[in-house]
Amino acid sequence: MKCFHFSTGDNNKRPTTTSNDTNILSRSSTRASWARSLSITSTSFETSRRSEFDDSNTEDMNSDMMLSCKRANDLRVFKFAELKAATKGFSRSLVIGEGGFGCVYRGVVMAADDVDDGGDGCLDVAVKQLSRNGFQGHKEWINEVNFLGVVNHPNLVKLVGYCAEDDERGIQRLLVYELMRNKSLEDHLLGRVNSTLSWMTRLQIAQGAARGLAYLHEEMDFQLIFRDFKTSNILLDEDFNPKLSDFGLARQGPAAGLSHVSTVVVGTIGYAAPEYLHTGRLTSKSDVWSFGVVLYELITGRRAVERNLPRSEQKLLEWVKPYVADSKKFHLLMDPRLEGDYSLKSAQKLSALANKCLTKNPKSRPKMSEVVEMIGKIINDLLPPQAKTEPKPEAEPEPEPELELQFAAEETEELIEDIDSRKQETNGNYKKKVFDFKELRNRSIGRLDWRLWAPGSVKHSA
Repeated sequence: MKCFHFSTGDNNKRPTTTSNDTNILSRSSTRASWARSLSITSTSFETSRRSEFDDSNTEDMNSDMMLSCKRANDLRVFKFAELKAATKGFSRSLVIGEGGFGCVYRGVVMAADDVDDGGDGCLDVAVKQLSRNGFQGHKEWINEVNFLGVVNHPNLVKLVGYCAEDDERGIQRLLVYELMRNKSLEDHLLGRVNSTLSWMTRLQIAQGAARGLAYLHEEMDFQLIFRDFKTSNILLDEDFNPKLSDFGLARQGPAAGLSHVSTVVVGTIGYAAPEYLHTGRLTSKSDVWSFGVVLYELITGRRAVERNLPRSEQKLLEWVKPYVADSKKFHLLMDPRLEGDYSLKSAQKLSALANKCLTKNPKSRPKMSEVVEMIGKIINDLLPPQAKTEPKPEAEPEPEPELELQFAAEETEELIEDIDSRKQETNGNYKKKVFDFKELRNRSIGRLDWRLWAPGSVKHSA
């Protein structure tokens, strides 16, 4: 999946920053190109980005580093030798991801609680190593440390710590994450793993990822726009809980009173919102668009852009249009790996939600907190009645036996009193009616007397 970057930087300007153990050294560069900051478990070799330390990027970096000065976190500072030992000398046999940024290795470090007291507890981690040329991916490395150092949510990957050392061999920049054992959502959708995600699991992954974005957009002291939301950046733990990863392109949202942030355009082709591509104006609704694309990937099992398919099928959003418009053809969209084991009705509801996220006018797109609720309703409709999460009406407390008898006696007395009162009201009229009937019976009734009827005046039905 190719990525893109547009820049209007001045090649004559070379911004530099200096650092010690906690503030990172950056080598000057007029044009630093680099491949995408690799997801912890991604194995894609196609994705690449281009980053330039021009004026606009320098402003972004300075803005982001202000967060670094303010944050208070528990990130561990690792020694390079410690991480080298943890990965068995960065053994190729432990590589779980690779790209232009560098390699990601599986490793084992001592648990934080056991470092000081000499315990032997171990922690499985993923170690991402920056390429040693010193500037490739450097700004994104800073972003990861800054943002993952302040965020804390079950649907965001946890940054355990980092390493920043300089020696005669070059600059060493590494990040240490919690290990995500089930790789990325992209790996599962593209069949890189043997198991197939069930329909319910896909819905739950979508809801968890939406919760992560909602936290970044609406629940922190400052808004954070992810800017590179895609299936390869959604990692899955041992229970298939989704966690967003790779905050290298994340950007702080607009300040109070502003509607957007103007930035250079970066991201991944197929996921970026059209208004951001055309104007460079970034808002949280750009992430919402990307989320809509991912929803269609969950439904179809296809990439946002797939160059190996016929031209008419390469762009996912173009390919799905005729099937979404015709309910009789909608089933042709579904991922064949599901083998028909899904709810067509819930898939259509998820498609309708995706379309809301992909509305051309960004202001008409829902907030991510609203998306979480909508997916929750879709999931709830699939659950058996006893498992539904809808609040049940509170049952009235049952009266104690003595009180129950008392209530029954009171109700009986009220009923008797009501009957008596009605009798008294109608007693006079009742007696009068009986008297009138007796008088009528003793009185001649003229032509109604059957003895006066002429023969043949009574007809009998057959």
